[in-house]
Amino acid sequence: MINIQELLSRRIPGHALEQPFYVSPDVFQLDLEQIFYKEWLYAIPACQLTKTGSYVALRIGAYEIIIVRGRDGEIRAFHNTCRHRGSMICKAREGQVAKLVCPYHQWTYDLDGKLMWASNMGADFDPTSNGLKSVHLRNLSGLLYVCVAQEPPAFEPFARDAAPYLDVHDLSDAKVAYTSTVVEKGNWKLVWENNRECYHCSANHPALCRSFPLDPEIAGVSADGSISARLQGHFDRCAATGAPAQFLIGGDGQFRLARMPLEETAVSFTMDGKTAVSKPLGHVSLPDAGSLLVFHYPSTWNHFLPDHSLTFRVMPIGPTETEVTTTWLVHKDAIEGVDYDLKRLTEVWTATNNEDREVVEANQNGIRSPAYAPGPYAPEWESGVIQFIDWYTTWMEQAVAPHRIAAE
Repeated sequence: MINIQELLSRRIPGHALEQPFYVSPDVFQLDLEQIFYKEWLYAIPACQLTKTGSYVALRIGAYEIIIVRGRDGEIRAFHNTCRHRGSMICKAREGQVAKLVCPYHQWTYDLDGKLMWASNMGADFDPTSNGLKSVHLRNLSGLLYVCVAQEPPAFEPFARDAAPYLDVHDLSDAKVAYTSTVVEKGNWKLVWENNRECYHCSANHPALCRSFPLDPEIAGVSADGSISARLQGHFDRCAATGAPAQFLIGGDGQFRLARMPLEETAVSFTMDGKTAVSKPLGHVSLPDAGSLLVFHYPSTWNHFLPDHSLTFRVMPIGPTETEVTTTWLVHKDAIEGVDYDLKRLTEVWTATNNEDREVVEANQNGIRSPAYAPGPYAPEWESGVIQFIDWYTTWMEQAVAPHRIAAE
């Protein structure tokens, strides 16, 4: 048996983690219990639930939840388990219903979670005490976050910092143009490490590199918090037009916001760098404002551009398997075939996601080898990875001191 605190304490700063962090079922379970079951997680854009009774079912480790729009227009989240004998109520990933009906014994719940009907339960049965169990939910400028903890951490500090950046993108006026889900056979931390650097981009992402800069300052986090004059000039130009841009990192490193420039001639993530959607989403008036990059560990990174927005949700499935869901958002009145071409809108990130899957899976397979030893990160090019690993290890050091795990 190895004490996880010992495993953490012998970590070499600026280096990758030891093998158990990427392959051990015990470490994975601790990641779920100490991070994913305690923190606010990005779920879906609110515009995905447009009609009364529209719902999305989401799995968070062992938890099954439902997010549904009620008759009053409010969006709520519930545990997707019947109060009778625990059967799942909604088995499809998404849909629209008039009521939430358990398929096992037809216990029927209203869209606000109240139990409406349960047959043959006897005179002493109290339906008011058998409604669906709620899950904490917050709507941040059109982005829905959930937390399965009984007592969630404060959401307001993140919301207070993020809202001014997000509000100019008017996600309340958005619709979902396309959603894709990729299952990467890699640990969730490898998915994040890959995302937090563009050291690998020139060799692996030819489509993305047409628009996303190969500048480590764009994807990274400088150790001293410094910002180049060129980047500060971009921040100032954006802010002058009403689009907050200044680099902001908060929550002890848990989230970052910054409106970063794209390649010099690019204004959107397209193969030619030109606008993907002719009807803008939001009111970012500077055509070359670039992408508002927002990450919030452990569940989401995002790109918000003047013409459209992309959200990414990271959800661990197992020690070496992670689901990544990408959603492309356009203005609700944008017409496919008129204001945008779906293939042109999605092809850059469809290709990039698949390339990232291959990169992560090769990384995971190499780490399985008994010959693996944690190597050093490139200080400039992988500063974002260092920042993520520092956040993760600090979090775990504070959370798991009493726990012991088996060595792999």
